[in-house]
Amino acid sequence: MNLNLKNKVALITGASKGIGEGIAIALAAQGAFVVINSRKQEELGLVAGKIKAGGGECLAIAANTSDITTCKALVDKTVATYGGLDILVNNAAANPVFGPVVQTEEWAYDKIMSVNVKAPFELSKLAYPHMKQRGAGSVINISSIAGDTPDPGLGIYSVSKAALNMLTKVMAKEWGPDNIRVNAICPGLIKTKFSQALWQDEAMLKKFMKLVPMGRMGTVGEIASLAVFLASDASAYCTGSLFTADGGTTI
Repeated sequence: MNLNLKNKVALITGASKGIGEGIAIALAAQGAFVVINSRKQEELGLVAGKIKAGGGECLAIAANTSDITTCKALVDKTVATYGGLDILVNNAAANPVFGPVVQTEEWAYDKIMSVNVKAPFELSKLAYPHMKQRGAGSVINISSIAGDTPDPGLGIYSVSKAALNMLTKVMAKEWGPDNIRVNAICPGLIKTKFSQALWQDEAMLKKFMKLVPMGRMGTVGEIASLAVFLASDASAYCTGSLFTADGGTTI
């Protein structure tokens, strides 16, 4: 199995912590030149330090990907620094509210859809010509099992991930002739800061674990390993697929 990413250029959004950080470190460990993005430069600097300490190559760029102008600058800087773009990981996500749809205000809806759907849409379009020029590319969207089965209190978040799943399939179908693959990873409950409201509540976590055949939360490393597979030639015939990693929750 060829997981080697030597000299490949990867851009990962939402990479200052959690799944994004784990993916960035894992891709760098396989030899990729890694560009990491989030809104806070200081947090990115810590991740970049870890990657460089492990012998990897990393560029940290703070930017808000919900802005199309910023997205273009992010891709342009990546290409100007490393000469191209081979791998795009759309990981940044937002969910500022928890509660029923009827109580979700317009500002929250707009933020969720802008970060979770519009940003991957715009970044992928911006990455496309550079990947086409290289003759290949891999776009990896970090979705959620919520995109298939609505989670209570996460209504619009679930809608955004369902939209991201379809965007994955649409782009895969359109870009297949250019040898650009587009896949999504749909994690279940992973122990990160993003999900801590659930796993820090002992009663809620115990209730949730009854739904998980494997009886545990997933780890960042397990999602990062799947991302390495999708970024590499080991998955050369995989496109338009939703890879579920949820310990069996959705069975």
